[in-house]
Amino acid sequence: MHGKTSRRQFIKTTAGTAAIAGAAGLVRAHASELQQTQTPVSPNDRVQIALIGAGGQGMGDTNWALRVPGVELVAVADIYDGRLTRSKELWGDQLFTSRDYREVLARPDVDAVIIATPDHWHQQMAIDAMKAGKDVYLEKPMIQHAEEGPALIQAAGQTKRIIQIGSQRVSSIIYEKARQLVSAGAVGQLNLVEAYVNRNSAMGAWQYTLPPDASPQTVDWDRFIGHAPKRPFEPIRLFRWRNYQDYGTGVGGDLFVHLFSGIHYILNSHGPTRILATGGTRFWKDGRDVPDVMLAIFDYPQTPSHPAFNLFLKINFAAGGGEGQQFQFVGDEGTLTLSGQGVTVDRKPRAKDPGYTIDTFPKAIQEQYLAEHRQKYPDQSRELPPSGSEFFAAPRGYNDSYDHMVSFFNGVRTRKPVVEDAVFGLRAAGPAVLANVSYFENKSVFWNPDTMRVENGPGGRSASRGE
Repeated sequence: MHGKTSRRQFIKTTAGTAAIAGAAGLVRAHASELQQTQTPVSPNDRVQIALIGAGGQGMGDTNWALRVPGVELVAVADIYDGRLTRSKELWGDQLFTSRDYREVLARPDVDAVIIATPDHWHQQMAIDAMKAGKDVYLEKPMIQHAEEGPALIQAAGQTKRIIQIGSQRVSSIIYEKARQLVSAGAVGQLNLVEAYVNRNSAMGAWQYTLPPDASPQTVDWDRFIGHAPKRPFEPIRLFRWRNYQDYGTGVGGDLFVHLFSGIHYILNSHGPTRILATGGTRFWKDGRDVPDVMLAIFDYPQTPSHPAFNLFLKINFAAGGGEGQQFQFVGDEGTLTLSGQGVTVDRKPRAKDPGYTIDTFPKAIQEQYLAEHRQKYPDQSRELPPSGSEFFAAPRGYNDSYDHMVSFFNGVRTRKPVVEDAVFGLRAAGPAVLANVSYFENKSVFWNPDTMRVENGPGGRSASRGE
């Protein structure tokens, strides 16, 4: 649990310059709402949930959800019997379990579902759940292909169900602090955003353990395959599904999407207009058909919230320097870095006096230039404005996954908008999965971040994926 004092202290802390100090007043409305569930919840206000997809992410999501007061797990669906057994070991024999997620959706005692299945099932299951009257916490990316997004958004609107996409950074007090600082001018005029994720371990590269009892008897293989191309039973494709285009979205959908959601929250941005990706399978030559190294560049247009800038993203699953990730917002007066559980602002504004290169001019021209230059830039103006570094740390033990769940259940109880609805989710997932299109089809992809559709070119008409 995270107390009110630590959250408020973090958000109110400001850097030493006047511009950054103004950030204290920019606290978003839901920051205080996240505290409302710290108080006891009456039995009549309990939320009963079901988990669909009891893999590592799904079980992790459920554990965070159960920390929110008044939340109770009543059902679990998964296509591997071992995970149904494990769910009862963790959460009690009273759980209803099934291989068929539709049986869970049919239960009147289920108010909301957590969907943490392979990506190729996300859209269908979320739509089915909302039509069944359930609120939905849907793991990122919300879709496998960009063109699947509008139908999901439409279903949310028609059913009036709450849906939150599971990119927890948008609920983080660290990202809220970064949002305030950038808005207050901490880095001056933004021109570049850079982010990387480095991993150097088998688990980091999705080499997950295969259960020794996996067989056609313990796994509902046909239900896993769904609308993907039919294949004979091959457990590696199920338990390491992120490595295959048929079921996952590679590093684009799994990791780029987190970076997009963070950028869009901090900058109040709808997204990029052009996407260009490259990379390759450099190290993990294990049969996967997605890259383990991926680099991508994105063009962001000017908006009322931010100037035009470029985004550079890098993922490396064989980084010999060790594991880590970092996010940098680069402006003309400073750099803001998100790393670990903190935010660092390094400011070094440029001098007002641009200097001069006149040694090759005739002496008379030099003297004339210097006289005019000194009038325009008195000697004292050559001094640099104050430089320095400021660091803001989250409270010890802080985790944004909990706050993201609190936001979701506040929405379930109050019917108020959540921090990451389907529109926000598609604006993060769209360019993330389109990086895959750029990579595999070796071309630039043009995206309209307002209409959330692929286009044939700058200002061109909408197009379906691959055209």
